[in-house]
Amino acid sequence: MNVTPDSEETQSLLSRLAAGDQQAIERLFTVHRAALRRLVELRMEARLRTRVDPSDVVQEAQLDVLNRLDDYLARRPMPFRLWLRKTTYERLLKIRRRHVEADRRSTRREACLPDRSSMQLARRLVAQESTPSQVVARKELVERVQAAIAGLSETDREILLMRILESVPYEDVALILDITPAAARQRYGRALVRLNRALHGNGQDV
Repeated sequence: MNVTPDSEETQSLLSRLAAGDQQAIERLFTVHRAALRRLVELRMEARLRTRVDPSDVVQEAQLDVLNRLDDYLARRPMPFRLWLRKTTYERLLKIRRRHVEADRRSTRREACLPDRSSMQLARRLVAQESTPSQVVARKELVERVQAAIAGLSETDREILLMRILESVPYEDVALILDITPAAARQRYGRALVRLNRALHGNGQDV
């Protein structure tokens, strides 16, 4: 699998860490913390944000990393940046499930994406040549995206976000989600068709 390696700085810090330099892990967190926070903010819906701050999710993910660091250094199953991303995404899922289970009445009403992320998805998918009459109002557009996204599996939802909003390569998507690149492409295609139809409301793709 052709996966882009970590930056030279990250690789150097990992070598220092493997050699026993414990200060290297804090530097690694500093290098990647902003990207991890953006990852969480892109995915954390408003209802969950009232209960948990994105920084708290990142901190919990960092604790997960510390607890599993020796195993990672021994196996190196993927680039460190992808392992951090995978660990943070999994922590966010656990936190979301914890709060949904605590308030089961909101399970079906809970938006699975923030309004801002939903709007970004819509803007990427609505044809540039569409006339104003062909594009629904902003609020309705966001609601359509959220409804369509809510109907997808967590994996398909994550593939859409990574591919459309973050341009993550299929090889990286596969490692993060424990699937093959071919499966990532296939699931992305199916999810994209479903989202396109929801946006236009007429069964036609963008």
